[in-house]
Amino acid sequence: MKSLLLVIDLQNEFINKYTENLPDKIKEIIDNNKFDDVAFTRFINFKDSVFVKKLNWKGCLQDKEKKIVIDTKNSKIFDKSIYSAVNKELIDYINENKITEIYLCGIDTECCVLKTAFDLFELEYNVYVLKDYCSCMLGVERNNNALEILRRNIGKTNVI
Repeated sequence: MKSLLLVIDLQNEFINKYTENLPDKIKEIIDNNKFDDVAFTRFINFKDSVFVKKLNWKGCLQDKEKKIVIDTKNSKIFDKSIYSAVNKELIDYINENKITEIYLCGIDTECCVLKTAFDLFELEYNVYVLKDYCSCMLGVERNNNALEILRRNIGKTNVI
C-alpha cells in the first residue's frame, strides 16, 4: 500500500485567524514522514473566472496570494482553478505512482477539501480526511459542520 498526503490550498490568500496555526501542523506531519508521498494543490484564479463573475471573489489573482506558505520540498504541485483537485493530471499521478490511499488536509474544509474528498470517493479511491489538519477561513463551527457532512457522505471511518 502506498499513501499520498494531498495538501489542499495552503496559500497566503487563505491564512487568517482561523487558519493561521494550520501551516505549522501540516509541516510537522510532513516532517514526520508518515506518508510515502506528499503533493500540494494551488488555487489559481483568473480575472474572467466564475469566482470573479458570479461571486465577485478576486482572491488568488496576485502571485503573493497564490504562494504556498510552507516549503513544498520539491513535492508535486497541482494547480487548479476549480474547487476540486481532481483532474486528469492528479488521477494520472495517483495511478502512475500506484497510490492506494489518499489523505487530505488543508483549507477550506467546507469547500475544496470536501469537494476533492467527494470526487475521489466517487471514483472509488481510498480517501481519508485528516480532521485535525483541516481548517475553514470562516471558523471552527463551519469546519465542524463540514467534517460532519464528510462523515455522512464518505464514511465515518474515512474522517480521521
